[in-house]
Amino acid sequence: MVLNPPDSLRMVEERVRRSAQTTVNAGLHRLTFNAMSTVCRVDFALANAAAARDFQQQVLTWVAAFEANYSRFIPDSLISRINAAAGEHWVEVDPETEALLNLCGEMTFFTRGVFDATALPLIRLWNWKANPPVVPDAGTIAAARELVGWRHVQRRPGAIHLPRAGMCLDLGGIGKEYAVDRVVMMGLQRGHRDLLVDFGNDVRVQGQPPGKPAWHVGLEDPQQPGRCWTGVAVNRHAVATSGDYLRHFTAHGRHYGHIVDPRDGQPVNNGLRSVSVIAPTCTQAGILSTAAFVLGAQDGLNLISLCPGAEACIITENGRQQTRGFHAYTTA
Repeated sequence: MVLNPPDSLRMVEERVRRSAQTTVNAGLHRLTFNAMSTVCRVDFALANAAAARDFQQQVLTWVAAFEANYSRFIPDSLISRINAAAGEHWVEVDPETEALLNLCGEMTFFTRGVFDATALPLIRLWNWKANPPVVPDAGTIAAARELVGWRHVQRRPGAIHLPRAGMCLDLGGIGKEYAVDRVVMMGLQRGHRDLLVDFGNDVRVQGQPPGKPAWHVGLEDPQQPGRCWTGVAVNRHAVATSGDYLRHFTAHGRHYGHIVDPRDGQPVNNGLRSVSVIAPTCTQAGILSTAAFVLGAQDGLNLISLCPGAEACIITENGRQQTRGFHAYTTA
């Protein structure tokens, strides 16, 4: 991983470590901390206390470096440097960044452009936090769309170039999920057979908690945020949910969610409330849940069916639709 300038990396790591808390209960170690603008949690079963502390420190160090490299909100992060060089020059990247960019390209192809890491110019137009909210006009949207499209990104071994000034990368749709998968792999490489990694409700598990047959993950009810409509029991899968019931605004009597379709530049408005996906990796679960939300119920389920081992439940304004095997995981 390409490290950020020392001062920036140190500030991120200090912030992450200040927020860290650890507990041990019935043989289950829990680490919680704040990173990537969300609450992070790592649970694992381990008898050796020293080894547990060592793993927790490794997690904090890696996640801090990941945020320092890939957050667009850090001015001198690698992603910010790539974006600042748009239309001007190439930027060198390390092997892990190459792998992450490869994954972005693969997911753009798999979702037929529904996922696109260059969509930030459009996302910025639809600021659900603005007061009062602003609905951009057609000309503004069209201008932003000219800056969006993974096909425009230029790459060569060890370097990337955004050829048009104003183009920018945003890993918000894949970064946390990728980080979850990497931390799980770190645990498995250390021999931890039973662990759960949850970064902002993007979850992946392995094995089971002490004394229980599976890890239980609640699925939030979009009609009653903060409450779960059901839970799923999983042993070696990831769970992710996408929806716009929390982040949205209303203007001129119309609902505008925070999830934007990069194909037309408009917030999704297709009657879906949430999509929950169970998949082998968190990256798959996150990409599939968001892509299905954009595509709509039927096309979304069709896309999910193409991913081996993936199951899903889609909640619409009128009910629920799910894949054939989803019910096998539900606990209520």
